[in-house]
Amino acid sequence: MKTSTERMIAKKDGPIGWMQFNNPARHNAVSIDMWQAVPEIMAEFEKDDQIRVVVLSGAGGKAFISGADISEFAEKRSSRENILEYNRISARANAAIIDFPKPTIAMIQGYCIGGGLSVALCCDLRLAAENASFAVPAAKLGLGYGYDGIKRLVDVVGQSRGPDPQYRNLCTRLCGQDRR
Repeated sequence: MKTSTERMIAKKDGPIGWMQFNNPARHNAVSIDMWQAVPEIMAEFEKDDQIRVVVLSGAGGKAFISGADISEFAEKRSSRENILEYNRISARANAAIIDFPKPTIAMIQGYCIGGGLSVALCCDLRLAAENASFAVPAAKLGLGYGYDGIKRLVDVVGQSRGPDPQYRNLCTRLCGQDRR
């Protein structure tokens, strides 16, 4: 399947749609063009009656998504208008996953940080490998985390564990022994 950026790979394998964040040199940090491609890809999968589930993954095995590509922030988030536009684009990407009418699965290996955790929380199911690592470092970057993202985090891990993204029940663990 052709995408609007080479940093996103979309393919169909029988009833499975695969959407891969493909920026392994930056641990799959999501650039603006990647955020923009997500709704396009999800719309294509939605139109295909053969697709029964969509799996989201990160290229390279070291990261699902390490967050937003902060190297773009100087340009893409340099003014109030730019910040609002960036937030609109990333919110549209998240909404495309949340509102998708078929099941979505986040296949998490390695880092799942910030915007990556947000993407994972938009999915119906999160499957984490033994090496999965979760964090929300927005405050360290002088950024806030939106209400919708915080609410999704609390809905998934529970109110008492919401502040602790390292909580082991954040995702269903498939690989290795249960560490609870």
